[in-house]
Amino acid sequence: MTERTVLDNGMTILIKEMHHAPLASFWMWYRVGSGDERSGATGISHWVEHMLFQGTPQFPKGEMDRLVSRCGGMLNAVTSLDFTAYYEALPSNEIDLGFRIEADRMLNASLDPQDVESERTVIISERQGAENSPHFLLDEEVKAAAFRIHAYRQDTIGAMCDLQAMTRDDLWAHYRAYYAPDNAIAVLVGDVDAQHALDRLGELFGPIPLGPPIPLTRRPEPEQRGERRIVRQGEGDVAYLQVDYHIPEAAAPDFFPLLVMDAALTGPPRMASSGGAGTNRSSRLYKALVEAELATSVHGGSLVTRDPYVYELGATVRAGHTLGEVEDALSEVLDGIAGDSITEAELIKAIKQSKAQFAYAAERATNQAYWLGLAEMIAGYTWFETFIDRLSAVTIEDVGRVARTYLRASNRTVGWYVPDVNGDSPGAAARREPHG
Repeated sequence: MTERTVLDNGMTILIKEMHHAPLASFWMWYRVGSGDERSGATGISHWVEHMLFQGTPQFPKGEMDRLVSRCGGMLNAVTSLDFTAYYEALPSNEIDLGFRIEADRMLNASLDPQDVESERTVIISERQGAENSPHFLLDEEVKAAAFRIHAYRQDTIGAMCDLQAMTRDDLWAHYRAYYAPDNAIAVLVGDVDAQHALDRLGELFGPIPLGPPIPLTRRPEPEQRGERRIVRQGEGDVAYLQVDYHIPEAAAPDFFPLLVMDAALTGPPRMASSGGAGTNRSSRLYKALVEAELATSVHGGSLVTRDPYVYELGATVRAGHTLGEVEDALSEVLDGIAGDSITEAELIKAIKQSKAQFAYAAERATNQAYWLGLAEMIAGYTWFETFIDRLSAVTIEDVGRVARTYLRASNRTVGWYVPDVNGDSPGAAARREPHG
């Protein structure tokens, strides 16, 4: 059972006792991610995340890692579209160290100018490394075309020009705007006494004052009214297809039928924060594209987001075939699932496989803490705790309805990555009139 408390300063605390191993996982979530960034400061949430590992007066640079490692634990962080989150996984009798680290860096990160410049180099290098991936290059173009208004159009790493131009003052303003108790969620899962832990968290975080009013930067994305297409040329000798369809946010009723639809199309969702991905060999798109030797791989899925996002499908084109062939085969499968929905056997299998992934995610304290925190961010923590019930309630009719509603040509953005084999030629894979 998860216990939820809100401190007087607005900080939300979720605690769940799990006593099967002497371990505990502590997460500190902030309601800010790349979806909150303005033009000219893209990538700032991720950069500030890096800076919070550079030390405070209480925990100088390197001290956090040293102390956590000495206890046999680990610490890390993640920045996404809707959040920035930090966590420590430790023996349960040492979890107070995680509490102290997070309470201190909520308020006292130094953001030393020399460290800012050092991390600028690191993050620019990270951006350059991502640009070596055709998947990244194609996805960046597709998202920018799919979202005209909402900041979901930009990748978490940020634009190169912004990474080169942002200053220490920009980072400091972002830190002070968003890193406050009333914009934070603390999640503790593991071999702990809930009341004792709550008292300690109140002692450490309770005195921290509320932050300034949170900047309102998000703008709703208008409905897409017509197919959009992009072609991204680049290095390599492999072509890639990506198709993004607009779908509702994770809190919407249609999200769970969409999960079942995706499991039937591309395989069960991956729910664990690491590992645990299931096979997709029996899925419709694997059979239609990979077994038919049109593609070497196929993938699909969406993110759990606060605002409406996209359902992404992608395939790697097999040598000897074209992007047009793969796209036509994919469209045929989608037309089929929208027309006739799925079979009873597919429904049972999709739900069963998704439940198995959920069970895997619930095995470890760190995974549970991740999902409880993410759920609280976007829909309330009961979204995770009622996951199985809502998944089980999905019907064949639900799947057919969401397929017809969202898998429309007018609701999609199609991206082709075309190998630039001849320097300035679109290549044989693109020599086809795109269908609309």
